[in-house]
Amino acid sequence: MAAKSPLQTLIEIAERDTDEAAKTLGKAIRAHEDTLSKLNLLLQYRDDYDAKFRDASARGINISQYGNFMSFLAKLDSAVDGQKLVVKDAERKIEMAKMNWQANEKKRLSYNTLDKRAASIRQAKESKRDQKQTDDFAARTYFYKQ
Repeated sequence: MAAKSPLQTLIEIAERDTDEAAKTLGKAIRAHEDTLSKLNLLLQYRDDYDAKFRDASARGINISQYGNFMSFLAKLDSAVDGQKLVVKDAERKIEMAKMNWQANEKKRLSYNTLDKRAASIRQAKESKRDQKQTDDFAARTYFYKQ
């Protein structure tokens, strides 16, 4: 088995780093989806509670009930605002993970390009050596035939 070149080692490390970055990006995307789901649940709950408040108001409520509805709606609004911040943070994490993945992928592609160039140069040298051997053989054959 031929020894691994340093470039091949770098390619393997870059591939491993790229895979890890892709996994991190996937986790960030799933976390973002979870935060959006929670936000949508909160918004739905707030809308339902607001509808309940309007129905109760139409039937008539006292000042204490009104205060309770308003207090709870304010708490729901606060929870919605907090969840919106969580969603923004999750979006920021996606962007960071995406940039990390892109940087790793760029590095991996660069190493692969260098490896292909090196292989192409090796192939050209081998072809040149093979051609020289063929030419030498032909020259010797010609020389000895005379």
